[in-house]
Amino acid sequence: FAAMLQRFPHITTIAFIDCPGTYDDRANLTVGRMIRAAGLAAVVPEGGSVRSGAVELFLAGAGLQIADGAEFAVHAWMDDRGLSAGDYAADSPEHAKYLAYYAEMGMESAQAARFYALTNSVPFEQALWLSGAEMRGWIGLEAPVAEIQQQPRLAYLDLGPALN
Repeated sequence: FAAMLQRFPHITTIAFIDCPGTYDDRANLTVGRMIRAAGLAAVVPEGGSVRSGAVELFLAGAGLQIADGAEFAVHAWMDDRGLSAGDYAADSPEHAKYLAYYAEMGMESAQAARFYALTNSVPFEQALWLSGAEMRGWIGLEAPVAEIQQQPRLAYLDLGPALN
């Protein structure tokens, strides 16, 4: 990610077009923090699809825009031992890292807790699909802008073991 920003220093916005989840939540949250530190905005235009761990990347945007025709898929996480969110105590560090991340991304603690509970209300093997308008409601965004400007696109970012 840092290399991309170095090579393309004029990037100001990431458009999330077709963004699947991740296999490594630690790396995913690290990249999210890099997006926020770089001050990049995040947009999901009409037809854009943001799923699973890509939702955390989207939330990292310094400014967020979601078109009505966008879609989001959320579900509970599963760790590398096959344990899911429901297998851990509510006050465990495994849950705290997500709540802390949401707070870093600007959510108030009650809002973060509600959104995190929503994501964990669906088993890892399934997905809860949210429209753009529903997602804006969950994260407290106003109505969409009339037209989202086309920006350079990041459709998929697979860091593999690079950040382990």
